[in-house]
Amino acid sequence: MIIRRAKAEEATTIANYIFLAMEEITYQFIGENSKEKALHFLSSLIAAPNNQYSYQNCWVVEIENELVAAALVYNGGKLAELREPVAQKIKTLFNRSFTPEDETQAGEYYIDCVGVNPNQQGKGIGSKIFHFLINEYVKHRKETLGLLVDQENPKAKRLYLKLGFEPVGEKTLVGKKLEHLQIKK
Repeated sequence: MIIRRAKAEEATTIANYIFLAMEEITYQFIGENSKEKALHFLSSLIAAPNNQYSYQNCWVVEIENELVAAALVYNGGKLAELREPVAQKIKTLFNRSFTPEDETQAGEYYIDCVGVNPNQQGKGIGSKIFHFLINEYVKHRKETLGLLVDQENPKAKRLYLKLGFEPVGEKTLVGKKLEHLQIKK
């Protein structure tokens, strides 16, 4: 298993994994329940530089030359700058405004989402991604790592707490209350 930076040409595969983690939110962003349009939207952003979903902010897991998972992580202090191209894409493609609440802030690198191929789930790949991210950002870079967890997903919260994340507050994203967790240097 190799965990490495994503490449722009892998956007279509990555979009499928990211979509697993943010299907409901993507539909709210684009204002439609079209999986095809949602995947096209995500893929176009992943393939482009300088936005919150860009390949530049993506780590992928490769097993036997096949991508099986992806994780989006970016500097929370750059959220407004990284979100602007997303807002423009939503305006252009779907004629909608895009002004969700801020899910992160300066002072943390934010794990936006992690998605694992359904055929590979239950094999510990998700946990390995989180261990890698903690090692990369917290131990090596000496940064704080943050994420949001749905209050209706106690299994995920237990995993994050076990990994060393601690509750630091609540946030709302597209109207949904979420718990904000961090692991600090």
